[in-house]
Amino acid sequence: MSAETTQAASDSEPEWNPEAVRRHRGLFRVIERRRNPKLRRSDITVTEEPTVRRAVKAAMLGNAMEWFDFGIYSYMAVTLGKVFFPSGNPTAQTLASFGAFAAAFLLRPIGGFVFGPLGDRIGRKKVLSLTMIMMALGTFGIGLVPSYAAIGIWAPALLLLFRVIQGFSTGGEYGGAATFIAEYAPDKKRGFFGSYLEFGTLAGYVGAAGLVTILTTVLDDGAMTSWGWRVPFLVAGPLGLIGLYMRLKLEDTPAYQELEQSGAERPKFRFGPFFRDHWRALTLCMILVAAYDIADYGLLSYMPTYLTDELKYGSTAGLVALVVVMVVLMCLVHPLGSLSDRIGRKPVLLTGMAGFVVLTVPAFLLLRTGGHVAIYAGLLLLGLCLLTFLATMSAVLPSLFPTEVRYSALAISFNVAGSLFGGTTPLVMEGLTSATGNNLMPAFYIMLAAVVGAVAVLFIKETARQPLEGSPPSVATPEEAAALVAAQYNRGPLSQFPTDVLGTPASPDDSTREPAAGATVA
Repeated sequence: MSAETTQAASDSEPEWNPEAVRRHRGLFRVIERRRNPKLRRSDITVTEEPTVRRAVKAAMLGNAMEWFDFGIYSYMAVTLGKVFFPSGNPTAQTLASFGAFAAAFLLRPIGGFVFGPLGDRIGRKKVLSLTMIMMALGTFGIGLVPSYAAIGIWAPALLLLFRVIQGFSTGGEYGGAATFIAEYAPDKKRGFFGSYLEFGTLAGYVGAAGLVTILTTVLDDGAMTSWGWRVPFLVAGPLGLIGLYMRLKLEDTPAYQELEQSGAERPKFRFGPFFRDHWRALTLCMILVAAYDIADYGLLSYMPTYLTDELKYGSTAGLVALVVVMVVLMCLVHPLGSLSDRIGRKPVLLTGMAGFVVLTVPAFLLLRTGGHVAIYAGLLLLGLCLLTFLATMSAVLPSLFPTEVRYSALAISFNVAGSLFGGTTPLVMEGLTSATGNNLMPAFYIMLAAVVGAVAVLFIKETARQPLEGSPPSVATPEEAAALVAAQYNRGPLSQFPTDVLGTPASPDDSTREPAAGATVA
């Protein structure tokens, strides 16, 4: 073998010598195929849209239920403070109620450490079914807890217990649902289908706010404190059964099935090697989630309390305004998700973060005027900035990690950041406002989070229309798969040479070449 041939075979990015290629054409074809194996039709995942939509609906309903449960607690914070934390100081009651809200988030990382590795070992579907059951039981249980007046200190203790169950189960919910949708969705429509997950978030909040609004409208304060507050929590039982049924009817994701069929060894989860191998993606994910959660919980969870306690706006009127804004966001989240498939996730995210930096203070100044139009306008400004997160985050975050650790990495990083920043957002905003007397402090907190989040966006790779790491390409139709296979021929390291040197390129149906690594059979 000539020196040129030896060098070409050993370099990871060879610069082929035309004379060597001409003399050893067959050898160079073998080298090319091993270095750059071309996809066959059977290497590409074809998941037709009806199947994707069923998977998306099952994941979306669970997410909707999760945020229905958390939304109910947020919107009932003042009432729950009176029921479970009796005190002569309304602010102390609200802070105690939000303290229990934040306490559930302390269990979310533990849930992430348990459910994430479990989802990578036994499958996404099984773990998501388990988290659905636990979330429904935790929420339903809150609706059954007697008041402080009836059983004393046991009332807040039981409330905290069921909040812990909620928080623990949530540790495996969002990461699993985002992974589930991302692994089912075709590469070209991952932003569109991923936006359904956040459509579920908004639907859960709208359902919670709408139900609380109806109850506060038809019931007086005495009835709400006595029994009315229980109704939204008791609704969680039937919703949980519906979501569980939908999830049990599905197969696991194509990417996970391929991982199982490959027989690849999946060693026991160990945090040290896990963090060492994926620290950069984990850090970026946590920063993005922190920025997202501060904006999300600041608007969708804390804002009703802010309008009522700080701006003396009617509680019912504040909820109605928030519901209207969320319905507008629900109408826009899918188009924006589709836009991110065309122009990329990073431009959409950076636009939203710039919007938070520029528009948050004007939005809060509008809220402070107290007029109905100004309050709607202020909430809408914040909502449109948040929309960029809602439309893209469930496509961005799963793409940061390879298939074999995707559930673990996303569940852990998402919930650690959620505990540190998301669950504490209402408490921090309420505390900062009370401590400083400045009711613009929540705006400054959101702006700071947006600036830090924008820096993280600059360091992530653009993944729109690209396969997930560790997974083969995914398309919606057999025709797309055929076009993808055909498009790759006449490319690669040898394509720089004329056909009189290379000969005719191999056929797309050539069965003698080496199969692509990680191939997924459609």
